[in-house]
Amino acid sequence: MIVTTAQLFKCAYGKYAVGAFNINNLEQTVGLFRGSLESKAPFIIQISQGARKYTDKRFLEAIIRAADQVFPEAVFAVHLDHGDEATCYDCIDSGFYSSVMIDASHESFEKNIEITKRVVDRAHAKGISVEAELGQLGGVEEHVVGTVKLTKPAEAKEFVQRTGCDSLAVAIGTSHGAFKFKAEPGKKLGLHFEVVTEIEKLLPGFPMVLHGSSSVPKSEVDRINAAGGKIKDSSGVPEEDLAKAGKMGVCKVNIDTDGRLVWTRVHREMFRDMPEKFDLRDFGKPFIGEYAKMIAGKNQMLGSAGHLDEVRAALKKA
Repeated sequence: MIVTTAQLFKCAYGKYAVGAFNINNLEQTVGLFRGSLESKAPFIIQISQGARKYTDKRFLEAIIRAADQVFPEAVFAVHLDHGDEATCYDCIDSGFYSSVMIDASHESFEKNIEITKRVVDRAHAKGISVEAELGQLGGVEEHVVGTVKLTKPAEAKEFVQRTGCDSLAVAIGTSHGAFKFKAEPGKKLGLHFEVVTEIEKLLPGFPMVLHGSSSVPKSEVDRINAAGGKIKDSSGVPEEDLAKAGKMGVCKVNIDTDGRLVWTRVHREMFRDMPEKFDLRDFGKPFIGEYAKMIAGKNQMLGSAGHLDEVRAALKKA
């Protein structure tokens, strides 16, 4: 069942965060649905601009439609991740997406408001939720190259009031990619929960979102490197911090890099250990299982595991 992120956030606020996972192909999609159903969790499928361009957006949309039929008990939102204005409109008009993110965080405060408000007006006219972003994360995500700029709580309140967005991605020290933190003299290492606390006070009940929230497990990186990889000096967000955020008004946590690490680890180890294999299904099947295991673990960590029946019941009452 495809629902909006706003519907999921009403159930989650203050109790847990919903995992938002980027997908690019069939194997990730099947693993995502299996892992979420095994852990009995609602979830969010994220489609980036890059994923839409990887082959053709219609392939990925068709895979998700099929998964909705194959796994009818699943409850999830279909979300555009880091869209520019034109891509948001394309997704809104497609009739497929239930939620879009407009990322104008690289613009000035006023320009960000102007662009976001246009997207909100067009999306809300069709019952679609809108996520916006204020502040900047480090790293590179699609068309945006970011340097860390923490969200200012007072600006967050004004931004939400003037745009009417349904959720807000806040910058509290996370970063895109596998290299999230770098210790620098005089700078705090890790997440700035004081920003989340202050925004929650100014905007009680309003859903926040954390981007760049993969934990980049050392065990995965070590196994990749042992199988020929060269990933060095990687770092991620401690899972205990993400679990804490889920009880502070953060309703959505984005995870992409960790899924890429699982894909890389499975394939590198199989290429190393079974060089005689050449059937792509021999590699796809174990990846689906390992990806599903990762998804279930993330849902447990975020607190969304075990809430599927509760969410379904709440949606029926609404």
